[in-house]
Amino acid sequence: METQGEKTREEHQSMVKDKVVEAEWKYLDVNEHWQQMKNIMMETAQVTCELLESPCSHKETWWWNEGVAEAVKEKKNKKVVLLQR
Repeated sequence: METQGEKTREEHQSMVKDKVVEAEWKYLDVNEHWQQMKNIMMETAQVTCELLESPCSHKETWWWNEGVAEAVKEKKNKKVVLLQR
């Protein structure tokens, strides 16, 4: 049975492949090539992941929650311990 995440990943990969094939790649320097590829990835991610504008008016990430905050805190603490060795 296919999960929603697998379906979304496959849908995203298919859309990226289609857009890469359709894109005009001739005469692009490295920076233009990178920017075009980035745009393709971002556009398809917005469609497949249904990205929403942040409900907050400030620049903090709106998906941040206590679980994420605790994981980040734990990671930072482990890094400090590791660097003190």
